[in-house]
Formats: sequence, C-alpha cells, structure tokens
Amino acid sequence: MADAASRLRSLAEQLLGVPLPVRVRAWDGSQDGPPDAPALVLRNRRALRRILFKPGELGLARAWVSGDLEIEGDLYAALDAMAGFVWERDEDTRGLVRSLRDPDVRAAVRDLLRLAGPPIPPAPPAEEVRRTRHLHTRRTDKRAISHHYDVGNDFYELVLGPSMVYSCAYWEPDGTLESAQRDKLELVCRKLGLTAGQRLLDVGCGWGSMAIHAAREHGVSVVGVTLSQEQAAYGRKRVADEGLTDRVEIRVQDYRDVVDGPYDAISSIGMAEHVGAERYLEYAGDLYALLKPGGRLLNHQIGRRPQGDETAYEVDRFIDAYVFPDGELAPVGTTVTQLEKAGFEVRDVEALREHYARTLRQWVTNLEAGWDRAVRLTSPGRARVWRLYMAACALAFEHNRIGVNQVLAVRTPEAGPSGLALRPRTWHG
Repeated sequence: MADAASRLRSLAEQLLGVPLPVRVRAWDGSQDGPPDAPALVLRNRRALRRILFKPGELGLARAWVSGDLEIEGDLYAALDAMAGFVWERDEDTRGLVRSLRDPDVRAAVRDLLRLAGPPIPPAPPAEEVRRTRHLHTRRTDKRAISHHYDVGNDFYELVLGPSMVYSCAYWEPDGTLESAQRDKLELVCRKLGLTAGQRLLDVGCGWGSMAIHAAREHGVSVVGVTLSQEQAAYGRKRVADEGLTDRVEIRVQDYRDVVDGPYDAISSIGMAEHVGAERYLEYAGDLYALLKPGGRLLNHQIGRRPQGDETAYEVDRFIDAYVFPDGELAPVGTTVTQLEKAGFEVRDVEALREHYARTLRQWVTNLEAGWDRAVRLTSPGRARVWRLYMAACALAFEHNRIGVNQVLAVRTPEAGPSGLALRPRTWHG
C-alpha cells in the first residue's frame, strides 16, 4: 500500500483535476511532491478531517490555527502556490456538487474520507468567533473590536514596534518601520492642514500615536476615541508620559456618540473597515456633521477590487472568523461615492497599496523574531492566526487583490471655496 503522503497527493490531484504545487508531508513521516517546493505538513489525520469537513479557506485555516497543519519552508511561497486553491475555489459548493457527479471524483472523496479516520467533524479552534449576521450595532461593534484589540498591549508592541501604529506605513526606499510610520502620521497631518489651536477628532485612535503626533508636532487639541479598553489605557499613559494631557483626551467611546463638535479636522485611519456597508453612509454623515464648514476628513481605508455582481460579495471567511469579526471591505469608488452622498467634496485620493505590503512583511518579521514570547503573551493559536493573516494580506496587497487608499474630503461651504491651495501637493514634503 502507498504511504500516506503519496495517497494524499494522488487523491487530492484526482479530486482537484490539477497537480498540487506544493510538497505533502503526512503524519506517518512520508512525503511526496516537488523536493524544492514548500511543504504542507499534516501532523495528524485530524488535519485532513478539518479540510474535508470544511473545504476551502476556512478548513485550511482551522487546521493551521489548531496546529494540525503546518507549512515547512517559505510561508509566502507556500501561500502564493496555494492561492488558486484558496481564493478561486473557496466555499464553491456548487462547483463541488457538480464535480461529485463524476464517479472518479466520488471515489477520490470516499478514499480521502477513509484516510482521514473517524467521520466526526473536529470542533473549531477556540480562537474562532461564530458570526451569523453583520449587525454593526454599538454592542456588536464593541465586542468585535474587543476580540481583535484586547489581546494584550505587550503583544502589539512586539508586532508593531515602538510606533504602536496599526495601519499602513509610508515608506522611503531605505526607511525603517518606525520612520515610515512617523512619515505616515505626518502625511495625514499635512493633508489635514493642521495648525496650532485647531481641534482634531481621531476616530479609532488605537494606542494614541496619531493624537500624540498631531498635538506634539502641530499644536492641535485632540480627542481620540476607541472601543478598546486596553488601547485607551495604554494611550492615556503615553499621553501623560509626553506631557500632553492638556491637549489630548483619549475616550472609550463609539464615534456615533461623539457630540462635542464642531472639529476643524477628523482623521479616520484604519477604522472604516469596521463600519460595514449598511452603516457607511451613516458613518460619513456623522463625521460630516462633526466638522466645521471648511473642515477636512482624512479617511485611510483598505479597499477591495470591485466585482461584476456586487450583491454576490462575501466577507472573507478566515478574516471574519479569526481576525476582524464583522469587518467589511468596499471598493474605493464606493467609499468616495458614500462620502459625496453625505455632503463631502472629495479632493484627493492616494493609493498606498505597495506600502501596506511592505508594512505587513515587517510585522511578520517582528512576530517571527519574537515568536516564543508572542505565544506566551497570547496563545499558540492566536499567534498562528496573526502570522497567517499578515502574511496572506501582504501577498494580497502585492498581487492587487486588495488596496489601501487615503481619501481627503472637505465639508465645503455651500457654493464656497474648499480652503485647499490650488496646488496642495506640498504635503508630501
């Protein structure tokens, strides 16, 4: 009888109809496939059961997070090689049903099920969040934010580095992560045209980095809002350490509950992905109402590629279950349209896609360098979630499956000037 790896490879290729682009190593120590390719290591039969009972991205993710499946070799190369099997075939149950009409395919499925052991679906890893509807109420948004951000500030320090900025950096060719994050914050401040004495609202303020930079470097007064208790505590301490308590206030507050406008400017950096399509016009309208006439909004947001049938869009299963519960991505054109519907005049759109790919790769490097400590600070499963999601997202940005854009919008007075210079590109320095 053939060893487990050879049987797995043969049956998988029979089922998929194409050669596997990776090596396979099975629980019995056998391996099969291109010797120089990265290897999928199935540590036990349960890994196979996870994949068979939930085919596509989510089954592979469950096997990875639980530690039943590992990748030997270059993680990026393995994810790249498997991209067609994950993104093109993910949850395509209709295609699977059609293919099961083929007797050879049915035979391959039966053999794989026999090879997988007891026909009992394994329970999902503890890190998985069950979601049924994307409600985006104050309660569900707070719970979703807590799931992602309240995992320990020490863990985020390890991954993000001293800047504690959890969004796309703005890179010079020879820059460091720290200098690139500083340059991004300065870019936002310049686009907002911040001057001493103004009021800035930082929506989704994270650990206070934008608020501190704007107050210290541009002399503005800042209110930062977050739904994360841990972020707020960390941010308040940083503000106190910088001697900026008279100019920076960090609140645990939903942006929908901010009522102390008007503000001269609003920054929303890496927050709008949590808003949801059904609530986006409300989000844009709330921020519009909080600005003075002539006030500026800088909306920094990840976007996806548009699809032919937008009603068929589904949230990424792995991201929704393990990383950002209730997160949703929209094409940049949709974002611009919603901002304009709310009354904004959109003045500038800048794509930073390649910058985010480089940022994510640096975060992965930080995580891998401090792996043992990351596991102690969270859990093996949580650390594996982060490594997979950041590496996969880096590739998604590199291959133009997703992008990130800074949209500068103005609450332009009716029939009046925007307040921007005729040639305002000086914000790039």
